[in-house]
Amino acid sequence: MATVNLDAFKGIIVAMYACYDQNGDIHQEGVKQLVRHYINKGVKGLYVGGSSGEGMLQTTEERKLVLEAVMEVAGDLTIIAHVGAPSTRESVELAQHAESVGAHAISAVPSIYYRLSPNSVESHWQAMIDSTALPFIIYHIPQTTGFHLSKSLLTKMAAQDKVIGVKISSESTYELQQFKEAGGDHFLVLNGPDEQYLAGRSIGADGGIGGTYGVMPELFLKIEACYRNGQMDEARAWQYKVNEIINELLSYPSLYGACKAILRHQGVDCGEARLPLLPVERKDDDRISVLAGKIQQYVNQACESTVEA
Repeated sequence: MATVNLDAFKGIIVAMYACYDQNGDIHQEGVKQLVRHYINKGVKGLYVGGSSGEGMLQTTEERKLVLEAVMEVAGDLTIIAHVGAPSTRESVELAQHAESVGAHAISAVPSIYYRLSPNSVESHWQAMIDSTALPFIIYHIPQTTGFHLSKSLLTKMAAQDKVIGVKISSESTYELQQFKEAGGDHFLVLNGPDEQYLAGRSIGADGGIGGTYGVMPELFLKIEACYRNGQMDEARAWQYKVNEIINELLSYPSLYGACKAILRHQGVDCGEARLPLLPVERKDDDRISVLAGKIQQYVNQACESTVEA
């Protein structure tokens, strides 16, 4: 494997949403429109096919269609392809496809449904790692997979040159710090919980990958800029605004349905979330409109303060 530029994976990486047409099929043109939307927002990269991308609700072929569309228009974006699937065979197939279309890294959760031993999870990930020359980023999200990555297994995996980092979506910043310590200075730790982006950065995260970034990337970019400039009070104020938005998004039956409804107000139609993820109900259209307006108000404030600075 060639030397990896770790800086390409630091900063704000949007966990990209799935895009469907009116029949609920993958809409490649919609995917391309969404990618261009994020390019215009100035984010560092995209995480494709993860939780926000509804990868576990799509077939292997559908996931390939999404990534192919992304890569056609990605330009200078860093693209991380989530290739985790229930079976190791599917995961390896997706990993090799990601390499073939030019993704910059692959990432995966443990296999879902079955409660697996650490040895099983290690074997599952190792098969993906060995199947390509791409760098690999562990995805640790125990609240959905049921598997809790131990510090000892992380340390063992991180000893491999291809394993360049971990996306940590557990809610403990202590665990994030421990993973950073275990991996060392040249091992990426990427914050998962959007509501604690600043906390994660403060304790050692190199950046973040998040789903709600997708409806307000400017606000996460603002937090990051303030953090880098040492403006911690301002960074906290923007994190509080972000958390206000997240709290409202979480009041809907499905976070992803709500985020897609917000995106429609922003001029990008990704279709509805795939069932069993629920869409926003018609009775909540007015409430979504108000929330979209609040996000735009905060975005305007963030842009104005950037100009003043």
